[in-house]
Formats: sequence, C-alpha cells, structure tokens
Amino acid sequence: MSVSNPTLITFVIYIAAMVLIGFMAYRSTNNLSDYILGGRSLGSVVTALSAGASDMSGWLLMGLPGAIYMSGLSESWIAIGLIIGAYLNWLFVAGRLRVQTEHNGDALTLPDYFSSRFEDKSGLLRIISAVVILVFFTIYCASGIVAGARLFESTFGMSYETALWAGAAATIAYTFVGGFLAVSWTDTVQATLMIFALLLTPIIVLLATGGVDTTFLAIEAQDPSNFDMLKNTTFIGIISLMGWGLGYFGQPHILARFMAADSVKSIANARRISMTWMILCLGGTVAVGFFGIAYFSANPDLAGPVTENHERVFIELAKILFNPWIAGVLLSAILAAVMSTLSCQLLVCSSALTEDFYKTFLRKTASQVELVWVGRAMVLLVALVAIALASNPENRVLGLVSYAWAGFGAAFGPVVLISVIWKDMTRNGALAGILVGAITVIVWKHFEVLGLYEIIPGFIFASLAIYIVSKLGAPTAGMLSRFAAAEADFRLNK
Repeated sequence: MSVSNPTLITFVIYIAAMVLIGFMAYRSTNNLSDYILGGRSLGSVVTALSAGASDMSGWLLMGLPGAIYMSGLSESWIAIGLIIGAYLNWLFVAGRLRVQTEHNGDALTLPDYFSSRFEDKSGLLRIISAVVILVFFTIYCASGIVAGARLFESTFGMSYETALWAGAAATIAYTFVGGFLAVSWTDTVQATLMIFALLLTPIIVLLATGGVDTTFLAIEAQDPSNFDMLKNTTFIGIISLMGWGLGYFGQPHILARFMAADSVKSIANARRISMTWMILCLGGTVAVGFFGIAYFSANPDLAGPVTENHERVFIELAKILFNPWIAGVLLSAILAAVMSTLSCQLLVCSSALTEDFYKTFLRKTASQVELVWVGRAMVLLVALVAIALASNPENRVLGLVSYAWAGFGAAFGPVVLISVIWKDMTRNGALAGILVGAITVIVWKHFEVLGLYEIIPGFIFASLAIYIVSKLGAPTAGMLSRFAAAEADFRLNK
C-alpha cells in the first residue's frame, strides 16, 4: 500500500457502514416489490438524494473534472445541459410517471410499465425494452467498475486487476443483500458525502494556490483560452455537450426513483432538494478541475499522475492537500459516486431479468421469496459480465458513460416523456421509438456522423417515429381511460 493507514482505515469503515445498511434493508425486504422498488415508500429527501447520487456516478469526480482540467471551461457546457435536462425531467416526468406506473398494473420496471400502458399482449415491447436495458446498462456498469478500479489503483497502489475486484465487491455485497432500500438509503449517505467533498476541495485548492486572484492569474498564464467557453468548440460541439441533458428522460435507474416515491406530493419538494444538490455538486466539480490547472502548473513535480491520466485530478488533489484522515473521507466520495450508480444499475438489470424475463416467461407462478433470490442471483451475473467488460485498463470512464447514456436517452427518453403527456400514443409507436432510438445511437456512434453526439439524432428520430407510427393507429378505450385517470390523479395531488 502506497498511502498511510488512516486513508485505508477510513475506506474500510465507510465500506463496512454501507454493507451494514444493506443488512438493515434486508430485514425490510419481504417481496419482489420491496427488492425492486422499496415498496414505493421513499420520502422526498431520500427520493431526491438517491436520484442525484444514482445519476452522477464516478464521472462526477473523475471524468468531468478531468475534462475541465484538460480543456478549461469549454467543457462545462455538459454541466449546463445536465442541469436543464434534470430540471425538465423532474418537472414533466417525475410526478406523472409515479401515477402512471401505479395506474398501469402497479408496474415495477420500465418494461413492465410499457407493457401495461400500451396493452402489449405479445410481450414484444417488454422483451425489446429489457434487452436494451441489459445491453446499455452492462456497459454503464462497466464504467462504474472502471472508476472504482482507478480509485483503488491510485490510492492503494494496487494492480488494475486487483483494484477491479476490490472496487466492485462492496457494491455487489450490499445490493445483493438489501436490494432497492439498501441502494436508496446508501445513496442518501453517499450524496451527502459527495457534496461535502465537492464543496470543500475547491476551497482548499484555492487557498493552496494563493486565493482567487492568484489562481485565476495562474490559469490564465498556463493558457488564456482556459476561460473561453467557446474554446475549440463549434456549434455542433456545444449542442453535443448540451445534448447530455436529453438523456435524463430515459435513464431507468433515475426513473426508478420517481416510481418509488411514497406519493406525488413528495415530488415537488424532492425536485427542489435534488436540483440544489445537483447545482452545488456540478459547480464544485467544475471548480476542482479548473483550479487544478493552477495547482499543478505551480507544482509540476506533483503533476505526473494527472499528466498520465487527467481523470485522476480530484484523487491527486485530495491525497496531496489533505490530512490522510480527511483525504480518506474525500476519496470515499469517489467510491460513493461509483457505488451509488453501480448499485442502481445492477438492481435495474436484475429487475429486468427477474420481472421481465424469469417471472413473465419462465415461472409465472414463482413465489415472492423465489423471485427475490433470483433477483439476487441476477445481480451477481450482471456484475461478473460488467467486470469482464471493464478488464481493459485503457478504458476511460467518460467515454463508456457517454455511450450508455446516449443509448438510454434515445431509446427510452422519448417513449417515457411522450407516454406520460400524450394520450394518443400507441403500442406500435412505443415499439418504433425504442428501436429507432437504439439503432440510431449504435449506427451514429459507429460512423461518427458530423461529430454530433449520438443522443441528439437518436432522440429526434425516435420522437418522430413515435408520432408518425402512433398516428397510423389508435389507442384502445382502456388505454385512454387509464391515462385520463392517472392524469386526473396527478393534477389532484401534485
């Protein structure tokens, strides 16, 4: 181990606490609904913070600070796009999805909701949406495991292979045992830790570089264009970065938090809490990467690890500037970001395999106890596949996340958004939207057309497909009545 014991001890205590929460949640997990959605019992604070923590993942403390460190403020367009997208998701989707899922067969998963909302007797909509979840979430899970491996590799001097397993083990443990409640409760702790780290670290970096004026002069001396929001960007480049915000409408691990809220009344307060947390965290992230430019230009002898991999900028600043005990807490924030998102993704994959394949097609009469244990087995299976995908040490966190984020945003985003606001959407429209969105992302990514982020054409083409195909048919009377009842419920209780 290349660091002093306090950092290691802090990590061990933190991981033990998360696993303990998992065992506490285990006592409240009696059926599949508890394991997948916590029995729809989350209050506004837990809904807000768990949605934020599950969203941000390791890229918040590694990928984005690294991008800002390398390119300056021009990379912050992504943060602006995310804030706008998250707010619109809370405003238009959160409350409506909560009531729509309840009115459509008390759906526990997105494929379950799509199947009930559009009366899909063939099972095709459920199968295709579950396959999309498994494909893109396995890639997303791999990004979290890469981020955890980088953390353990940098902090404890482990080999990448050993760090890979060390980083994944704790998350798998508490997700396996406690399910959704464990994930949501730990997310709340992890969100608190993340905001503490992202508010404290830039302040200490500022002090270490001589204050605001000195820091800004040092950044300008290194490269004046670091302050230029339009540096090396084009209109397409800015649109691509802002386009990340479109992804929120289709992320199953975030949408699950809306579905699990205890009532629609909790959503408005949860939105305020979540958006405040998000703006502060993203501001801190940008500041860490930006102020890091000044610190490492003034201390080039310490810049080696960051020069080798710019995604280590937060890790190196925490190790250099803080007492080992505090550094341990701050570095635990990266682990928190990784664990919070990875655990949600493992659980969503598990729920897709258990609810949408095993229960629906293989064992319709399976008991609740059996389904919970199948869910746990699926957590292990998906985790092992993700670890295999993450085994390449050349992987970059932000690259893996961007592909998976685009996949979900384009395949599910238009379907979810339009399904909760337009009563005339049909089953074939939903099917066309998912297929067109997913295929567009894969093809666009492969050919890198115009340099435009693949989520944007994917979202546009999927939305058009939904509208055009839905207009060729008509919703059933049952679909219209359930939609009207859910919308009335939403308006009455929001």
